[in-house]
Amino acid sequence: MELAFRKYGEGPSLLILHGLFGQMDNWNSLAKQFASLGFTAITIDQRNHGLSPHSYEWTYELMAHDLMEFIEHHNLQSPIILGHSMGGKTLMFFEKLFPKIAQKLIICDIAARAYEPKHNEVVAALNAVDFNHVKTRKDAELVLNSFIKDFGTKQFLLKNIYWKDTDANLMDWRFNLKAITDNYNNVSVAVPEFISNSPTLIIRGSLSDYINEEDIQNFNLRFNNITIETILDAGHWVHAEKPLDFFECVKRFIVN
Repeated sequence: MELAFRKYGEGPSLLILHGLFGQMDNWNSLAKQFASLGFTAITIDQRNHGLSPHSYEWTYELMAHDLMEFIEHHNLQSPIILGHSMGGKTLMFFEKLFPKIAQKLIICDIAARAYEPKHNEVVAALNAVDFNHVKTRKDAELVLNSFIKDFGTKQFLLKNIYWKDTDANLMDWRFNLKAITDNYNNVSVAVPEFISNSPTLIIRGSLSDYINEEDIQNFNLRFNNITIETILDAGHWVHAEKPLDFFECVKRFIVN
């Protein structure tokens, strides 16, 4: 699958994978900052998200293969790869399936374990937006209000609305909502056991519950060369909530 991407700067490759319901444009500002350090920062839309192709098939194994195909197609040598949430778990599956391809790994606020469904309310909210009747982002927000109270989450989701057909006055979601809804359990699964020797940075937010102490112990069993950083006063969206702290944390790891 030929994934959509944006490229910033020149130098060694730094690939960035977004999380569930995200898209590459969420990372534009940080990508430009990473490029200023002498890297080619490449933000990527994973399958069924953003501008990348839609497919009813949707698993971490497929997303890992998509990433390997991207690396081969663009002839990238020893890239550093960063993944947040779903993107971080894609990265762990990638490391299991394709060891020694990545020069360094950066896994942001996601563990290797299986998770109880965390986004059922969000999925229900998105499916409640009927674009046959909803004709503005404000109307879509009113529908989401019935399900989601957090302002930031709503704004994050609304960024995915686009004009599918301007002549018909028809909007839609950028992501493949049907595939995500029908295959949602596929992004809650655990990463099978593997051992990695690649230098790995784990970043977590101090206010997030995605990585606990048991997860840290599991990371130490999987990664032989690991650094763990906790960003204070940040939740799951650590890169958006504390972008300066996040940038400095990644900078320390990739610049040597």
